[in-house]
Amino acid sequence: MSRRAHIVGTGGYQPGEPISNDDLERLVGALPAQVLDGLGIEQRFWMIDPATGGHRESNTDMATEAARRALADAGVDAAEVDLILLSTGTPEYPLPPTANLVQERLGIDRCATLEVRSGGAGWVQCLDIARLYLTSGMATTALVIGSEVISPVLAPLYLHRDVERIRMRERIPLYLFGDGAGAAVLTVGDEPGGLLGGATCAIGGDRPPGIRSVGGGTHAPLHVQAASPRLVDLQVDVVGAAEVTPRMVTEAITHGLEACNVTVDTVDWCLVPEGNAGWMLDALQAAGLSTPEWTKLTGRVIDSLARTGAVGSAAVPLFLDQARRSGQVRAGQRVLLVGVESTKWIYASTVVDLIS
Repeated sequence: MSRRAHIVGTGGYQPGEPISNDDLERLVGALPAQVLDGLGIEQRFWMIDPATGGHRESNTDMATEAARRALADAGVDAAEVDLILLSTGTPEYPLPPTANLVQERLGIDRCATLEVRSGGAGWVQCLDIARLYLTSGMATTALVIGSEVISPVLAPLYLHRDVERIRMRERIPLYLFGDGAGAAVLTVGDEPGGLLGGATCAIGGDRPPGIRSVGGGTHAPLHVQAASPRLVDLQVDVVGAAEVTPRMVTEAITHGLEACNVTVDTVDWCLVPEGNAGWMLDALQAAGLSTPEWTKLTGRVIDSLARTGAVGSAAVPLFLDQARRSGQVRAGQRVLLVGVESTKWIYASTVVDLIS
């Protein structure tokens, strides 16, 4: 039989205590009810202390903890890992890669590593890369991690400021984003099922970014950046995201099913972490994008955004882990995983038959 890449364990982690919308209202001011309902988020987790902005953990801390939980769930020792793939848009340093810092924390002396910067689409892209490595014989045990720490960029929006002077467009990211990490362990075997294929595409070549994290890079002289009001400025096009995200999701579903050579009727669950299921259905219908594939998935969409906030690279693995541990997703089921990223309109999707 052909070699198959199987997900044999998952782990997830979010830092600190949940921060409710009421907590945020006291801290940064309120959002209009219509905007708050549109976001669909009830709580989020931050690795910073909300009161002071001090760091309580790091990206590496969270990624390592999620990895350890996934390894424990799989019953796999870290020494068996010969491939680490990590997706993050918020690394601690430009170099070294966070993936290698996790490798060090896990005590793995030698293994292949790769880091991807595709945000919410990145973990699914990494999953497909791991599949290719495992099925080709280039690796036997892969650790695939998604981790994001957005709260440090959010802190300057409200710290040491009068709540009444925080503009509405500054409040939206504070209510939207959270921190977290998720991971999966993949091994190779002859059992049927596992990862059936993958699809990815960037459809934003003709439009500006939906999210820009400006600062800390080499886009401008460092002395110019240092003199700017904020070292890092998070710019979010909420209107653009609402317009393009449904298109990305629709294409990701159709493209992923075709790449994996399966029909939507055989899918038990579809995990789409970029918006609550109700909002997505309404947006698809309004845009004329409610395809037969999407319509048939009604009632089979995994939606965890309300409890975690938007967590970028961590979304798909974190939500998958939560669904497995709650019993919503079980061995023997087929799951369509969809990741989308609004920075430059990237999607990735894959279908997996779970054996554990």
